[in-house]
This record gives sequence, C-alpha cells and structure tokens, in this order.
Amino acid sequence: MRVGARVQAVGVLTGWGVGVAALPADARAAATAHPVVRLTRPPLDGERFRRATRECLLGVAAVQQMLDDAGLDRAAIAGPRTALLFVTAGAYGASNVEFLAGRAGTLHFPYTAPSALSAEVAIEFGLTGAYVILIGGPTATVDALWQGGRMVQDGRCDRALVLAVETFDECETLWRRARWTLPVPLVEAAACALLLPGSAEAAPAGGHRDGALETAVQQRAGSTLACGPLIALALAREAGGGTTSVRGTWRGRQATIEMTTTGREARN
Repeated sequence: MRVGARVQAVGVLTGWGVGVAALPADARAAATAHPVVRLTRPPLDGERFRRATRECLLGVAAVQQMLDDAGLDRAAIAGPRTALLFVTAGAYGASNVEFLAGRAGTLHFPYTAPSALSAEVAIEFGLTGAYVILIGGPTATVDALWQGGRMVQDGRCDRALVLAVETFDECETLWRRARWTLPVPLVEAAACALLLPGSAEAAPAGGHRDGALETAVQQRAGSTLACGPLIALALAREAGGGTTSVRGTWRGRQATIEMTTTGREARN
C-alpha cells in the first residue's frame, strides 16, 4: 500500500546515540553481554520536565531531533493543522513495574502512560490537531504511517508526526519472564517522522525492497519494536531517498507500506 505523502525528515535517538550514523554495523556484537542498551534521560530543563517520565522526555527529544533534521523551528509544526500519531509496544512496562512495587512514581495510574507521553509532546510543541495512539510493535507503526499519510493526503491536516518510543531498562524483568522471545539486544529508542503532502505516484526506486530495511534495522540497531519502521525510513533518507518499502513484523502479522522519502540533501 502507498499514500500521497512523503517523509520529509526523521529524528532518531537510540541507545547507540543520535541518528542512524551512530548505529553499529552489528548490534549483537556491539552489545556484547548486555541484553538491554539504554537511552539516557534527556537533559531537558523546567519543573514540568523534572516530574515527567523518561519516556515522555524521550518523546519530546525525538520530535526536536526531527525538527533539527528538517531544518525547521517549532513554529513550523505548532497549531491545529499538525496531526500526532504515537506508537509504542512497551507503553505500560515501566509504570506497571512501579505500580506493582508499590511506587506511584509520576504516574498514579499505569494505563495512562501512552496518553501522558503524547500530552507532554503536544504541550511542548503547541500541537492542537488530531492525535492517535496505537499500542503494538512494528506493524502498528506501519499502520500509523498509513493513517498519517491518508490524513495528509485527504487534507485533514497539513502535516503528520509519527512518533514511537520504546524503553526496556525499568521493566527488563518483564521481558525475562517472556523468556526473551525477541532477539537481543533490546535497544531503547525514540523516533519521529514528519509526513508532508506528496504524490501518490511512485518516486524513483530507492533500492530498498522486500524487507531489506527491516533486516538492516535488526542487524544494525537491534530490537527496537515500534521504532523499527521509523529507523528504516531514516536509513532510506541517508541512502538518498526515493520509493522505500517499509515492512514491520509483529506476533505473526506482517504489514508493508511504500513511502516516498526525500534524501537528506533535499530537505525543504
């Protein structure tokens, strides 16, 4: 499937560093014996951020990184014509651990974790448009790219932000109980893609087909769950853009979308 929208910028933060240039050639080898590669808490100032969860701060930092990648200021996305689509698979992990341990933390109700993150992002960047929250792995991110692209294509918004955040450190024991059903290392990540209006016709092929980017993300980044398709788009932009086939696989389901990505040299 494809939609009439293009990927203009992608901000990526992972436990390896800022941007896809920080990704190692082989994530499993680079992680050595560490099953989780952690993202540090972003140093954001202000009383509101002092009380915010690490996931919330990572979401804000990923959107800012996207703006830096696009060469835009915050005013470019503020207001009612920007849609926000937030995706996560491990949404409740950290808050559930706090709750079960008898610590309320910053969230008194664990199930509000995804709403808290999207709210902090909306407040920080002045987003007052439509928003969607999807809970799931890479396939949910492909769904978000489809929904965001259709919203842009149909004129329901001028631009859409597809944001994904995954953390594992606080809830590592929960993943151990699942007997590490995901390939290690589990790499904490936050990524945000900016979708703008574009043609529904295919752009020149970028050479990324048949799950090649999904494989590259697993090889270089590790298991980043919902962030995987967005990291794939960032890799496509680094390679020059064009028509990019992005695939996500999660719990027996597979979803694929073709997106037009602009190369980094062609921003705005």
